[in-house]
Amino acid sequence: MIRAIIFDCFGVLATEAWLPFKAEHFGSDPALFEQASDISKQANSGLISSKDFTKSIASLAGVEPSDVHRAIVRNVPNEPLFDYIRELKREYKRGFLSNIAGDRLRQIFTAEQLALLDVVALSFETGFVKPQAEAYRDIAQKLGMNIGECVLIDDQQRHVAGARQAGMQAVLYKDFEQTRAELEKLLTDPKS
Repeated sequence: MIRAIIFDCFGVLATEAWLPFKAEHFGSDPALFEQASDISKQANSGLISSKDFTKSIASLAGVEPSDVHRAIVRNVPNEPLFDYIRELKREYKRGFLSNIAGDRLRQIFTAEQLALLDVVALSFETGFVKPQAEAYRDIAQKLGMNIGECVLIDDQQRHVAGARQAGMQAVLYKDFEQTRAELEKLLTDPKS
């Protein structure tokens, strides 16, 4: 039985800006793409600061740090999803699980939106980066749930696969309507 719903940040609760930037600047060079991905993983794990991440990516891309910052902070909240979360609040615990390099949440979301979430688990604070099984176990524990009582909503297949491998149910976010339909099916299925 599902008792908690966990949402990813970028690509789910807010638009994604980092991945398009990475594809634009490094997509044609596999070595640079891998290097940018490694820098991102270091920042998401809290091993380097957001400022150091921005400087390193700017140097790698051959642009100014301010250009990187402006490009990757263009995240817009997913208002239809937040409206749905307001409905879910009555019956389910809600979590927020994100690979993020710093606490930018207050720059992206309103205090009212953040208040809809019972637990916020950010990789730079926990040290667990999706798809590590520990990331899913950690948030389930913080929500006071068994991992099998939780469902993850994420836009990246590898994070969905990681959640499932850890024992959590998961829905791959493509758009709001598809996600709502798949989640409703899971929530009403007596076997889940």
